[in-house]
This record gives sequence, C-alpha cells and structure tokens, in this order.
Amino acid sequence: MSENIKTSKVSTVKRAPKVSTVKRINEKKEVAVSIKAKKTPEKKEKKATVKVEAKVHVVRDSFTMPHSDYSKLGELKLACLKAGLQVKKSELLRAGLHVLSNLTVAQLKKTMEQIEQIKTGRPKNS
Repeated sequence: MSENIKTSKVSTVKRAPKVSTVKRINEKKEVAVSIKAKKTPEKKEKKATVKVEAKVHVVRDSFTMPHSDYSKLGELKLACLKAGLQVKKSELLRAGLHVLSNLTVAQLKKTMEQIEQIKTGRPKNS
C-alpha cells in the first residue's frame, strides 16, 4: 500500500510547460539588459574619476636644508593659518615647485643663484 501512495502523490504534481519558463527567462533578460544599459554610462563616469585618483603614486624622500629655510616653512604655515588655510610642510614644498615651474629660464636662474649650496647627506656624529 505504501507504494501506491507514493505513486499517487507523484502523479498529482503539475508541471509548468517549458515554453512559459523560456518566455519568463527572456522577459527577465530583456529587463535586465535595459536596466544595465541605463546604468552603465553613470558607472563608467564614476570609475573614470576613481581611476584618476587611484593612479597618483606617492614618493617618500628625505632631503637636507639649512635651519633658516626650514624656519621659513613654519612662517609660511602661520601665514596660511591667518589666511584660513591649514597646510602641511609637504604641501608648501609642492606649492613652491609649482611656482618655480611657472618661471622663465632667466627668472629660475636668478632664483637658484640666491640659494646657498649645502653639503648633502647626513652629518657625521662625533
């Protein structure tokens, strides 16, 4: 008897026709494609801006400068604070590079002549 019950349960289950499932899948694909087409330009724009920011590589380096020049960094930081800007030493140095790059060759030569030559490297501890 238990065999008859099992077979009767199987025979009462109704299956959906294969054609309707294919139509449903196609409808879902069409909807998915139309949604992706609308969202892709926005995503590409966002990715482009993120990639530009991610490609900036930072380089760490050390350098030597006279105490008088180093104190000028502090003076410039105070001047920026009075103007409402909070800056770091590295930002001041980078700003100086931008200013120097905009000079003509004659102006750059004159400016570099005013800079005193110092010995590079670490001082010997005796």
